[in-house]
Amino acid sequence: MPKKLTLLVALALSSLILAEDAKKNILLLAGKASHGPGAHEHNAGSLLLKKCLDESGLAVESTVIQNGEWPSPEQLAVADTFVIYCDGGGNHLILKDDRMQQLAKEMKRGGGLVCVHYGVEIPKDKGGAELLGWMGGYFETDWSVNPHWTANFKSFPAHPISNGLQPYAMLDEWYFHMRFTEEGKLTHVLSATAPEETMNRGDGPHSGNPHVRKAVAEGLPQTVAWAFERPDGGRGFGFTGGHFHKNWGDDNQRKTVLNAILWTAKADVPAEGVTSKVTPEDLAANLDPKGKQSKFEGNPSLPGASENPAFCAACKH
Repeated sequence: MPKKLTLLVALALSSLILAEDAKKNILLLAGKASHGPGAHEHNAGSLLLKKCLDESGLAVESTVIQNGEWPSPEQLAVADTFVIYCDGGGNHLILKDDRMQQLAKEMKRGGGLVCVHYGVEIPKDKGGAELLGWMGGYFETDWSVNPHWTANFKSFPAHPISNGLQPYAMLDEWYFHMRFTEEGKLTHVLSATAPEETMNRGDGPHSGNPHVRKAVAEGLPQTVAWAFERPDGGRGFGFTGGHFHKNWGDDNQRKTVLNAILWTAKADVPAEGVTSKVTPEDLAANLDPKGKQSKFEGNPSLPGASENPAFCAACKH
């Protein structure tokens, strides 16, 4: 083979190798089946986000670990960001065995972290300090609350995660009054004014407390999604929506999380945001077998759903 041609082939191969190395590795950790049909669809939701990432044409490579299982040390070591969509509280998937210590190692090297819905909640005395440091905020019982309400997002901050977002409104189980850190750089990505009805329940670990009642009465905007730049250079993102699987069909809701996944992986977010298309068939794919659907579960648009205290009994967590 002529020397010139050999050189061209070598350069082409080098370019391919560099392009492959430049890909951001996304590791999505999905929790076990939970709640009724159409809610807390951790596996289906994670697989849907993977589908959107894989079809985006961006330099990413994504893997989903399903049903609360844990990745291998090799998978952990190469991930640029971790997306955790699972039940939280004392059953949070990172609390099992030595998973917290393993994740801490990856955070120390600069790995990103995205927690979705119930995954933002963890006991204050067992993981609270870690999520606060890695993600900039978390759901703290007897401080934060978890009502179902329609949040109206009218504007967004100047931040890569906001790229391509348009004002939208969505009924979801939007947690708010989160516990936030005073360190690092925190950006309130999605904020809305919670209606007074969100305080209709009595005080409890998840339903209300004097501090949040005062904030709602004063009409203070409540943050339901935030971005965090850690002092060590790592990035985190908390997203409290994601209760209803059907909401992933909304372009803006989906784009918010897809943009955040890229950003926490330290990848450039396109000016128009991550463009993706989801069909009804896509939403129906990979759902966990959960039996008969209840009157309200999975149908948040039904009248009275957000006001009905029995709307989602499991949401008492």
